[in-house]
Order: sequence, then structure tokens, then C-alpha cells
Amino acid sequence: MNSDKKMKKIVNKKHKYKLSKGDVTFDILNYVLFAAFTLICAFPFYYLLINTISDNELVRTGQIMWLPKGIHFRNYISLLNVNNLGTSVLVSIVRTVLGTAVMVGATAFIGYLVTKHEMWGRKFIYRFFIITMYFNAGLIPWYLNMSMLGLTNNFWAYIIPGIVSPYNIILVKTYIESIPADLEESASIDGAGYLLRFRHIIWPLSKPILATIAIFGAVGHWNSFTDSMILMSGRPELYTLQYRLYIYMNSTSNLSALMNSGGNLSQSIIDSTLNMRSVKLTVAMVTIIPILLVYPFMQRYFTKGIMMGAVKG
Repeated sequence: MNSDKKMKKIVNKKHKYKLSKGDVTFDILNYVLFAAFTLICAFPFYYLLINTISDNELVRTGQIMWLPKGIHFRNYISLLNVNNLGTSVLVSIVRTVLGTAVMVGATAFIGYLVTKHEMWGRKFIYRFFIITMYFNAGLIPWYLNMSMLGLTNNFWAYIIPGIVSPYNIILVKTYIESIPADLEESASIDGAGYLLRFRHIIWPLSKPILATIAIFGAVGHWNSFTDSMILMSGRPELYTLQYRLYIYMNSTSNLSALMNSGGNLSQSIIDSTLNMRSVKLTVAMVTIIPILLVYPFMQRYFTKGIMMGAVKG
């Protein structure tokens, strides 16, 4: 036992590395720079938070910068009174979850298929997808096309156009090509078809890149509002949260302009307009919370997925 302990001490001494002053200085600078960068990235969210829980008059006059003052939570409670806000939140959640799930599934399978050399017209189909990244017909033809397909004032207008994303197909295809082909070959020898191999081999091994494109898709769906503005004019109940906030901010701006021009407004409207900066910040905070909650769970896949999927196209 004593001899074993002595041997461990000798091995540990041999493997110890003494840092030089330059190494220590470099490490300290690294820690300081990354800490400063982290604070710079986190400060906008902190600033948003303290302005939503501080006294509204102090917020309106721009006196809240570093610490909250007159802490309260009335702004968050007042959001419940915004017209149809709950419906818009539900529409955005359903759109984000369903749209992301369908997009990830379709993109993963298409990316898998275009890696198969035995697929008929594989190169043409892949290039056909890619060329759509560079050419766009424009807003009016897009609207006419959506209208002819019956996707105006229709919830599926949020889902169907985003099912296939050329950029995500490139990432998935490149990632799948990095998976050893022997895994599929052994499964095919045992009689497994394409669907079975995709489900039991490719899908589990592709979690990093799938999580990556899921983040892209979820953020895009959650933040989108132009399709609501253009396609859902006849059905306000299908407005997304972002478009509801867009309408809310526009109405606030119009009220402010009317006040500045000397228009006659009731005192309640004047009070709400004066505190509208706080309301806007509160709404913005509520809007970004879902993304902030989801991203930490996906982040461990994100870096690996984006690097592996971008090595070659």
C-alpha cells in the first residue's frame, strides 16, 4: 500500500506543470475579457428587467439605468388587460411548436435523402432547393400565390411555407455525411429500409444539428409578424403575439402624436400613454422569456451542430 502511494506521488509530480508569469497573465486577461463580454451581452436583458419593475414615472423620464427604484409588478399584471393578448400568445405558441417540429422532421428527412447516391435526380433536386436561396419573386407574387393556395386568413399559412428551409437542408446534409456509412450498411444487410435506418440510426445520431435548426426555426416562428400583417387581415383571432404588440405600439405612437398636437383626450388615456414606455418594455420582456428559457437546454447541442454542419456544403 505504501509503495502504491509513493508511486502515485511520483507520477503526480512528473505530470505537474508550473505556469509561467506570462501564462498567468494571459489567463487573467482571458477571464477579464470574457467576463466583460458576458456582462455586455447580459446588460440589455438586465436593463429591460429593472425598467419593467421600477416606478413608471422614473422609467418615462429615463432615470433608471443601473438599479431598480420603486419596485412593483403592476406592469406585468396590466398585460392581462391587453385585448386578445392571451389568444395571440396561444397562436404564437402553437405556431412555434408545430412549425418547428414539422420543419425539423421534414428537413432532417430531405437532408438524409439527398445524401443517398442511388436516389433518382438527387443532384438536381438538391440544387433546386439551394437555388431558392438566391432568387425571390417578391412580396406581391408571394401574396398572390398564397391567396391562390387558400392560405390567406388560414392558420396553416404559418406552417406550410416554412416546412422546407434550404439553409437548414445544407446543414443537415453535411452533418449526416459525417456519420460513418458502415452503420447504415450493417443495418441494410440486416434488411432495414431507408425509413427504419433513418429512424433508428440517423435521427438519434443527428441530435446536435437537429437541435441547432430547431433553435433557428423556433426563433423565426416566435418573432415573425409580417405574415400576420399581410395574410391574416380578415381574422384578428389568428394574429400572433408579435403582430399584436406591433399594433399596440402603433396605437400608442398615434396617441402620443395626438397629445403633442393638442388633441382632447381623457385623463385615463393620457395616463396610459405616459406610462406606455414601461408597458412596451414589459411586453418585450415577456416576449423574450420563452426563448431565454429554451436556449440553455439546446445550447450544448448548438455549438457542435453548427460546426459539424458547416465544415463542407
